[in-house]
Amino acid sequence: MRQQNMLAMILAGGRGTRLEALTKKVAKPAVFYGGKYRIIDFPLSNCANSGIDIVGVLTQYESVLLNSYVAGGTHWGLDAKDSGVFVLPPREKDQTEFNVYRGTADAITQNIDFIDGYNPEYVLILSGDHIYKMNYAKMLAHHKACNADCTIAVLPVPMKEASRFGIMNTDETDRIIEFEEKPAQPKSNLASMGIYIFNWKLLRKMLVADDANPNSKHDFGKDIIPTMLNDGKRLFAWSFSGYWKDVGTIDSLWEANMDLLNKNNELDLNDPDWKIYTQDSAARPHTICDHGSVSRAFINQGCVIDGKVKNSVLFTNVTVEKDAVVNDAVVFPNVEIGEGAVINRVIIAEGIKIAAGAVVGDPKSDKIELIAKNVR
Repeated sequence: MRQQNMLAMILAGGRGTRLEALTKKVAKPAVFYGGKYRIIDFPLSNCANSGIDIVGVLTQYESVLLNSYVAGGTHWGLDAKDSGVFVLPPREKDQTEFNVYRGTADAITQNIDFIDGYNPEYVLILSGDHIYKMNYAKMLAHHKACNADCTIAVLPVPMKEASRFGIMNTDETDRIIEFEEKPAQPKSNLASMGIYIFNWKLLRKMLVADDANPNSKHDFGKDIIPTMLNDGKRLFAWSFSGYWKDVGTIDSLWEANMDLLNKNNELDLNDPDWKIYTQDSAARPHTICDHGSVSRAFINQGCVIDGKVKNSVLFTNVTVEKDAVVNDAVVFPNVEIGEGAVINRVIIAEGIKIAAGAVVGDPKSDKIELIAKNVR
């Protein structure tokens, strides 16, 4: 069902520095995932599947590729009349200097005129760099049923890990009575997912006031949410059940790819009722040659396999030459792995060449190695 009274704003401007060389020239939401996707495909597909027609993508750092990728919305079915995906970079201060988004709330403040142009009743605000499937229409129904001013998606986490998150403490009706940022002794295990639905008229007033406050960090978690609680506004939690992954490190990105190899993985990218849309590849079908073998792996279009691939995810146009061995690896597009090379527990960046006979990675290592330079 189309959500004509709600538009979405995707925060996609973070640096993603913990992904090391993968985000040196590419914004984190544009990083590859799952054999043929980019991270941004997931929130955009969630919007399309939830019936949200207007989506603003707020970009900032290393955004050239991301801007061109999302512009127009053609990959996600959001290019029809009265719908679209719109790239929203920071505004210019003057003709010689560019602005930046000072925080998550400021990113929305700078685009108040964009939102006002559609006059929505509700605004959905979410991060562009998480892997998950969520029906935002169900969250909106909960928001309306609670007569909420703001609804925050929460994920129950193990109590021993709760101190790593922003924690929402609620009463028996799911109303949020307290927000604690990474508490040493958490009172609950309801972690904020950074996904919010606001009544737009109220949020607009709060953003204008926040923008004028010189002491504000201009952040939803640090400023807007605490202010709403202090003002006695109606904030409610909506519990999410399903797969969710913050792929903010090399290890977590590798783990998220490996999760797909589990036969009954929660994400289920083959679910016909919740398609994850992406840019189509024009590559030829993959080829398994005479000496090639594949076991428990994702192999995408254009791959040529003449070696052994096990427990790995290979993106488009990867070549694995004769007698090469690839184990527990995530291999980005256009990688060439030479004859007799041995690969273990790594992520290999796009376009890298691994020479014949090279040994890359350590099968016994606790850490995943990123290979971002050619290996001779």
